[in-house]
Amino acid sequence: MQNRLKDQTSPYLLQHAENPVDWYPWCDEAFARARAEDKPVFLSIGYSTCHWCHVMAHESFEDQEVAALLNQYFISIKVDKEERPDIDSIYMAVCQAFTGSGGWPTTVFLTPDQKPFFAGTYFPKTARYGQPGLKELLLAVHESWTVNREGLLKSAEDIIAHLSGASAPAGSVDLRLRQKSDSKGSVGLHLSQGEDSTGRMESPLIRQAVEYFKRTFDGEYGGFGGYRKEPKFPTPHNLLFLMRYYKESKDREALKMAEKTLLQMYRGGMFDHIGGGFCRYSTDRYFLVPHFEKMLYDNALLILAYCKAYQITKNKLYRDVAEKTAAYVLREMTSAAGGFYSAQDADSEGVEGKYYLLEPAEIIGILGVRAGSEFNAYFDITEEGNFEGKSIPNRLKRHEIGGETGDNGDDRIGSGNPDGFSDGSAENITACLQTVYEYRRQRYALHLDDKILTAWNGLMIAAMCRLYRVTADSAYLDAALNAQKFIRENLCEQDTLYVSWRDGKRSGKGFLDDYAFEIFALLELYGATLESSYLDDACRFCGKAINEFYDEVSGGFFLYGRDGEQLIIRPKETYDGAVFSGNSAMAYNLVQLYLITGDERFGERAEDQLQFMSGEAADYPAGHAMFLIALSDYLDVPDKITVVPKDERDLAGLSCKIPLDTVINVLDGPTEEYPLKNDRTTFYVCRGRSCQPPVNELGL
Repeated sequence: MQNRLKDQTSPYLLQHAENPVDWYPWCDEAFARARAEDKPVFLSIGYSTCHWCHVMAHESFEDQEVAALLNQYFISIKVDKEERPDIDSIYMAVCQAFTGSGGWPTTVFLTPDQKPFFAGTYFPKTARYGQPGLKELLLAVHESWTVNREGLLKSAEDIIAHLSGASAPAGSVDLRLRQKSDSKGSVGLHLSQGEDSTGRMESPLIRQAVEYFKRTFDGEYGGFGGYRKEPKFPTPHNLLFLMRYYKESKDREALKMAEKTLLQMYRGGMFDHIGGGFCRYSTDRYFLVPHFEKMLYDNALLILAYCKAYQITKNKLYRDVAEKTAAYVLREMTSAAGGFYSAQDADSEGVEGKYYLLEPAEIIGILGVRAGSEFNAYFDITEEGNFEGKSIPNRLKRHEIGGETGDNGDDRIGSGNPDGFSDGSAENITACLQTVYEYRRQRYALHLDDKILTAWNGLMIAAMCRLYRVTADSAYLDAALNAQKFIRENLCEQDTLYVSWRDGKRSGKGFLDDYAFEIFALLELYGATLESSYLDDACRFCGKAINEFYDEVSGGFFLYGRDGEQLIIRPKETYDGAVFSGNSAMAYNLVQLYLITGDERFGERAEDQLQFMSGEAADYPAGHAMFLIALSDYLDVPDKITVVPKDERDLAGLSCKIPLDTVINVLDGPTEEYPLKNDRTTFYVCRGRSCQPPVNELGL
């Protein structure tokens, strides 16, 4: 039996196309039928690599008894959160309001007018785990809909009222720092921040965030959290913020927190030591046992973080981790046409992590006794195992848990370090890894979510650009250029972006994140190639984002555009979760465009967005790290280099010689303000609000 999902392109929806549940995709037809038949709507939101989505599907949505209840008493709708982030954002907020937390699968009961009256996440088929069973819940909701409709409708109205007031206008924080003349010509500076002893401008929000990270840092094992400190999510934008803070403040504790976390994430089981790339998060305090799904956005943001750590410390380990992660993405997550796929599943044959787990005898069987024994010892593959009787390869035991790292700057596999393989041969070690990798791939299969998302591709394009700049390896720049070409040819029409591409079809018009992350990517492409066309495109898409998503009344950017489907509310996402928010990204983009171009239109919009985000971040600054990076760049302007080329050939490879986060502006040629010096390509460098004499060679 096939249901109405059979013609969809979303891998998640197609996973449910054979369910006995009479699923609809999100559409007017489903709600019209709910009104006509006077039935509530059962809404289920998830994504194709979600472990608990699979569990609930197998237990309930493939079950005839549950399907019969859903088909008799409800109109059932399935939504892929990655294709419809607008729907996911609204009903995830509903779930959090009802339960105090959220997650996927998200389960929501709606009126035929899309108003929610009850929500939760995973429900087993029958009551267990201290949770009500879905079967009992469906019967209870049906009974309430029949005999207590008024109470459910009041609940729906109350939750809508609550959500509609969730995004209050920004407070009275005034961030206008640029000098402006009033009608009498006098100049005023309105400062809501102060100077430190070095004369640096610093917002109280930045200081509060740093203090929060210091209070919640796990000094033994890295990462941040409350009392239990688990699970631990990578949130690389928090680490980027701490490293940005260290660069300006020289607060070594900020750098130490970032480094400890980066090292522990790599050494533990979150990093796939056999195939490269990072899993979703750590289920324990030690970064040993991950949740095994791999997401494109995590790996993109982690490449950015490891590149930044390498630039600051010159520890080759960080560059090595970034390159191994990129190698995984290029090998397993890149389409023939250049776009990057979305995710790989945590499960194989219905078992979480089965693909990644190894036993000593397996390794000895494929490598031989000597090499296999050394390999097992190196990666802590033991008879007793560390996860359900088998082993997640890791390198934690080589570095005493909780002790000092003792890094000498070269902790790479095959680097000849004394705790590596006995013969110290990088070639032999690489061969062993390749052999184990091929063996592992042949044992079990991983489900690949092969849709190509504009927003997540933007993040990976940016990551590949930065990796190119720290390695000078053109393969990474080529990957970024190919992915951008894919977006331009398949997910873009003039200045309109679309959400996703799969099986030759693209989905609906883009959301804020699609524009914000594409602009982010274009800025990084400009920084890597120094080609003005990418800057021009960034400016063009930024104008489109302002016209389509900006709230001229209260400030900030809405999640969906003016001509998008109008849902029960129009949310603004400002909090940085696993990925930084579109509003944080737009704050960063606007600041960068203003710093690069000097265009007052971008400067004014940047100020407005920083103003809005300051109000949003006031209660929890640490939850808005990407915005704080933008604010830091606005208050303490990074180094800026204006390049006046004598010959375009002088630009080749230049970006690899310039530190990350430097503002670069390449002119078409000399001007009256920026003439050539000695009739050669000339660099005008400004640092710390002062400009240096023009030079023909960069001494950075």
